[in-house]
Amino acid sequence: MALPAGDAELVQIMDAALSEAARRAGPWLVCREGCTPCCHGAFAINALDAERLRAGMAALHATDGALAASVEERARAWIAEYGPEYPGDPATGILGDSDADQRAFEDFCNDAPCPALDPATGRCDVYAWRPMTCRIFGPPVRMGEGDALGCCELCFHGASEAEIAACEMPVPQELEDRLLAELGGHAGRALETVVAYAVLNAPAGPAR
Repeated sequence: MALPAGDAELVQIMDAALSEAARRAGPWLVCREGCTPCCHGAFAINALDAERLRAGMAALHATDGALAASVEERARAWIAEYGPEYPGDPATGILGDSDADQRAFEDFCNDAPCPALDPATGRCDVYAWRPMTCRIFGPPVRMGEGDALGCCELCFHGASEAEIAACEMPVPQELEDRLLAELGGHAGRALETVVAYAVLNAPAGPAR
């Protein structure tokens, strides 16, 4: 699969939405570089997220091979440690979709750092290509029509419900769904994986 051209528009929209939400939130939004609680624990990423990470790793190999190698080394270590209990295909990294697999994933390596996280600096080494879950974490977001607003538990202390609602960050789910459809129809959302497997499947990575 190739990253749809429209992903650049999605990223631009999300970056602008985050910037505006942060402006409205002011000091209530405490997310900063080096604050890493949200960078621990496994989370599912869809096919679009995975393709963006692969494209990002290809770009990283071209501009900073040593950094790309560090990310891949951490990803291999992550898989070596947690792979035996991974509720999915250990060869492809695709998460299982059975009820048992989904239940197992809820409690899977909840304290493990993301392979993209630089442990020395607290920075995300693939920040420009990070998944949508990472892009919406922090400000108040609503994942579906009628859903309650949710935000980082470290943020908005002392803010009223109205003040939190005034800082809501819109999520362009229709655009993301359209791009997922371009990747492979219904399968675009069904083929979920995790960051460790996605970064190791970068087309420009070294032979393995």
